[in-house]
Amino acid sequence: MIRMALFAVVAIVAATATSSAQTTSPYAGQEQRAIKAFSDADIGDLLEARGMGLAKAAELNSYPGPLHVLQLANELGLSDAQRKATESLYATMRERALSIGRQIIEAERTLDRAFANGAIELATLRSQVRAIATLQGELRAVHLETHIAQRALLTPEQIARYDVLRGYRGSQTPHDTRRHGG
Repeated sequence: MIRMALFAVVAIVAATATSSAQTTSPYAGQEQRAIKAFSDADIGDLLEARGMGLAKAAELNSYPGPLHVLQLANELGLSDAQRKATESLYATMRERALSIGRQIIEAERTLDRAFANGAIELATLRSQVRAIATLQGELRAVHLETHIAQRALLTPEQIARYDVLRGYRGSQTPHDTRRHGG
């Protein structure tokens, strides 16, 4: 009996050691990406000016986003003036976000190339990472500022209705489950 128990323990330890040695990285396969830090979806989000969850602090605290306001225009009872102002706000945000998104992609591509070429230096690394971080902060600010501006275009009743329609308040299920940003 003791011999069987000892054999079982040895077998479990051996199996665990073997499986640990063969564990692949969650990054496996990503070495084929054009820009290692970004998936195709990440690049698409940046090139399409999608929110990517950058404005959650606003969205989840009753600061609606213009894309979703436009999608819910009828349910929110937007006036023609509100609709036009929201369309303009969205177009401006999109234009700014597209420009910054392209810059982020290019900055990440430059950083990726430096590593791929084995030509990265600490001073260059810090400079490039700072530039990318600044761009990412600018992109987030664009999205958050747009939510602030959108809120000013709506009545308190429309904001409350938006929260219900999006599933943030009340018992109603979310109205629109299309991907916008996580």
